[in-house]
Amino acid sequence: MSGHSHHSHQVSSDLVWEIARNQNSFLVKRKTGGGVRFSRDPLNPLNVHSRKYAGFVNDKAVGVVPAEGDKGGVTLITKKTKHTQRPRSNLNKITWGGDKSTRKTYKGISSNVAKNGYRGDLRASAVARASAIRQSQRPVKETPEPKLRGSKAKKDGADEA
Repeated sequence: MSGHSHHSHQVSSDLVWEIARNQNSFLVKRKTGGGVRFSRDPLNPLNVHSRKYAGFVNDKAVGVVPAEGDKGGVTLITKKTKHTQRPRSNLNKITWGGDKSTRKTYKGISSNVAKNGYRGDLRASAVARASAIRQSQRPVKETPEPKLRGSKAKKDGADEA
């Protein structure tokens, strides 16, 4: 008999979902809006509480979060299938800074998700999430004063002349 310890058989993701579906740390329940349920899971690109998008359940999951620091940017988090029993080494993170163009960021996210064999709908939702994060990081422009048009502009022009 060897001295190596072996892991027990892995539990199916369906069983994990059935057990953790109604109570988990990522679940957000709202009484308003018909009792809608959201998820705070960083590996859930739509923040919808469903089996399809639950990152802690699925073997392959994708998430996009804001990059750390004050310069902006996004971080793509992907779940590796190799180390399912090791949560620390289970995630792969790639960061695109705020100085990168948004097109390069979206292209990088899209190609990274596609080349590693993730679902196509996850790719589209990851790019949409990155777009929303980058939009929120842009400075807000001040609205200019509305220009007078028509007869009011003619009156104002006659008064100044």
